Amino acid sequence: MKKTAICFLGVLAFIQLDARCAWAWDYEGHRVINQIALASLPTNFPAFVKTAEARERIAFLAGEPDRWRNPQEYTLNHVNQPDHFIDMEYLANFDMKPETVSSYRYDFVSQLAAARVKNPKIEPVPNPERDANHNQAFFGFLPWAINEHYAKLKLEFSYLKAFEQNGGTPEEIRNAQENVIYTMGVMGHFVGDATQPLHTTRHFNGWGNGENPKGYTNDRKFHQLIDGDYFTKVGIAMPGLLTNAQPAHVVEGANTGGEGIFQPVIKFIAVQNQLVEPLYQLEKDGKLSGDGPVGLEGKQFLQGQLLKGGQMLGNIWLTAWQTAPEDDYLKRQLEKRKEAAVEKKP
Repeated sequence: MKKTAICFLGVLAFIQLDARCAWAWDYEGHRVINQIALASLPTNFPAFVKTAEARERIAFLAGEPDRWRNPQEYTLNHVNQPDHFIDMEYLANFDMKPETVSSYRYDFVSQLAAARVKNPKIEPVPNPERDANHNQAFFGFLPWAINEHYAKLKLEFSYLKAFEQNGGTPEEIRNAQENVIYTMGVMGHFVGDATQPLHTTRHFNGWGNGENPKGYTNDRKFHQLIDGDYFTKVGIAMPGLLTNAQPAHVVEGANTGGEGIFQPVIKFIAVQNQLVEPLYQLEKDGKLSGDGPVGLEGKQFLQGQLLKGGQMLGNIWLTAWQTAPEDDYLKRQLEKRKEAAVEKKP
């Protein structure tokens, strides 16, 4: 699962990577998703998130996981790159289904390794000569990345509440708030990845080798067309997207069995995977050219995916805040600190 692609890192910043490196949505698309999520939050959501400075920080951080990519940083790419995608079709090769796959990242890795011992030729087959990052044996960890960021955010809200309610210092509260803002922004990137259909499939950049009876494109620039080139040409109707944002709600099935939101997330990704072929059909029908009335028809589909990502992200943020447990340990430590301060008084 290797390719050479031109990857967008920021304005006028391009690098060549000999790896699976196509980003899901360019930076502007990821910003939009985080901004839609912010627009979906209820009025009683913590006010520190809604300041102009915090909103810009959260929008900026939507691009952070892509900024961690560099062709020379093999060990970082080893863990970061697979977090941006999952090729859902490969689950069946390992006798797995979305509804039964383990929510524990390393259990999943162990299952893949055990299957490869029995069948070394099981796809995707790693190519050691082109696997500088040592991650071709995997086919993505996107749902795990989202779920793990959700758990971090929930616990950050938990200890923030403890500081706010039990005598935390202004510095402690401010630092805890900054942690929340950081995780909200960064996790938004991965939720955005989940709504780019090409980040859910083995057909991530052209239909590829093998059977292609419907004659879908094999253009190696197809991924970048969806990520950003199309929007660069036709624009993003930002005001309309924000207007269409619906109020966030708690994710159904969250926190069941200690699994966080893994099951709702992988189900969400499976639904996006069903849009892979319709997306290729749009290209085949000329609806993604950006030229003329027909070439603009793909815009509604792609903007719909941005909106879908923003809505899901807002739901996840809200769920983390509303279901954050009380940090009993920190509460006890803060109470001890207050007691010690009282005892020291003359």
